[in-house]
Amino acid sequence: MLRKITIAAVTFMSLMTVNAQKNKKSQVERPKLVVGLVIDQMRWDYLYRFYDKYENDGFKRLLNTGFSFNNVMIPYVPTVTAIGHTTIYTGSVPSIHGIAGNDWTDKKTGKNVYCTEDSEIKGVGASNDKIGGHSPKNLWSTTITDQLRMASNFESKVVGVSLKDRASILPAGHNPTGAFWFDENTGNFVTSSYYMKSLPNWVNKFNDQKLAEKLVANGWNTLLPIQEYTESTRDDVPWEKLLGTATKPTFPYNNLAADYAVNKGVLRTTPFGNTYTLKFAEAAIDGYQLGEDQITDFLAINVASTDYVGHAFGPNAIEVEDTYLRLDLELADFFKMLDKKIGKDNYLVFLSADHGGAHAEGYMKENKMMTGFFDDGLEKNLGEALKTKYSESKLILGIDNYQIYLNHQLIDEKNLDEEDIKKNIIASLNKDPRVLYAVDLKEVAESPIPEPIKSRVINGYNWQRSGDIQIISHDGMLPNYAKKGTTHSVWNSYDAHIPLIFMGWKVSKGESNAPHFMTDIAPTLAQFLRIENPSGNVGQPLMEVLGK
Repeated sequence: MLRKITIAAVTFMSLMTVNAQKNKKSQVERPKLVVGLVIDQMRWDYLYRFYDKYENDGFKRLLNTGFSFNNVMIPYVPTVTAIGHTTIYTGSVPSIHGIAGNDWTDKKTGKNVYCTEDSEIKGVGASNDKIGGHSPKNLWSTTITDQLRMASNFESKVVGVSLKDRASILPAGHNPTGAFWFDENTGNFVTSSYYMKSLPNWVNKFNDQKLAEKLVANGWNTLLPIQEYTESTRDDVPWEKLLGTATKPTFPYNNLAADYAVNKGVLRTTPFGNTYTLKFAEAAIDGYQLGEDQITDFLAINVASTDYVGHAFGPNAIEVEDTYLRLDLELADFFKMLDKKIGKDNYLVFLSADHGGAHAEGYMKENKMMTGFFDDGLEKNLGEALKTKYSESKLILGIDNYQIYLNHQLIDEKNLDEEDIKKNIIASLNKDPRVLYAVDLKEVAESPIPEPIKSRVINGYNWQRSGDIQIISHDGMLPNYAKKGTTHSVWNSYDAHIPLIFMGWKVSKGESNAPHFMTDIAPTLAQFLRIENPSGNVGQPLMEVLGK
């Protein structure tokens, strides 16, 4: 009798084991961890311009084992950081998701509005509320990270990491596990009361290491002998900005440690800001145990120092090349860490950029290329012309994001004809040799401007937050604030052509030259994860990498 019971028990247990295995196999397959790597101001051509100097396990690993899209464009203007990150993670455009710039002008008050500022929120671990008082309240669409959280009944962990508040907050979405950014007064990573009441112990432990101080201790010299930087211009050029207390924009920067002691923000404009960010991202993996179970987690990382270095020196500087060669090595270490901690086939990585960057005005001028400053004296001249015609000089609130904001309150008070004012401004702008097109943002669809410019202006126009008149400058024109170094914001390829590579879980090696858009990233991730698209999504899944 006992033997029969034992046999029955064994049989029952065997059946349970088989059924468990069947159920396990029938579960939806997903990666343990998704890592979004957005390299700030990375032009697509950097993948190949510096290719011969990259090692094998960073950018080359992405290109040689992942799937690369070679013709991905940003489908809106202005091409700036906050919009880029938001668009990547929402699959949407400013007209819909609400983030119309890094900042914009409030049409009622005329005051500047920063994209993530929140007066009701306090800093946590931050030196003041200006640095810490941020949230995603201005974001109108859900993100792919929001969708993952909802799909898992909020069991998936989502973390945003960047030196920049906006580049951590906007990708992480509305209800993440955490979002962290750099406090340039203390050198620490901080957050806000929107997310938590106090910093987690692992963040405090990371901050206590004073890693940034150690990273800048020996200054910044070139990784390779300086004569080998043949992809860049000479070291000493007049169009580069100075770093810290340096008297010349040349290597070596031996003053970094002393500069950092006085101004922690100097870290941003060095390759060590990238190192610091990736080390913090690794600490987040350990601190939140990301990727340790079968519920997919998401780590959204912005590598921001590439942007600060690019702004200071321009795309053709040795400083930029050196930053990318160092980043290449750091990505290699980061991927090896993921291989070890998560498992080589258990994580999905995508690498992209929030925007590109224009060549410096000085570089273009020296090489006989078209260039200049489109807004040099523009607002003043327009103001004087308007005063002559309407007896009012303050009809323009400001020029933001290549857009002119009209003073609607004053126009109403003086009972002026708004349409007439706009027509006069546009007529004046179209006579300016620096301006390619000027267009009434409410009349873009009917305006005689070509594609793809028209669509990008429409996509970038948010009627509640954008200005009244869009300026499209001639190629190579920069705003006046970029007299040295460079910037970005326009529709042209140097600002709008970005890299996009997927690597890891379920990704086969390959590449595509077909035209695609930044908005296609989020719906592709949604297909990989078998979850709903973000609420404002307008993109299409990238079938080439999905394999179907």
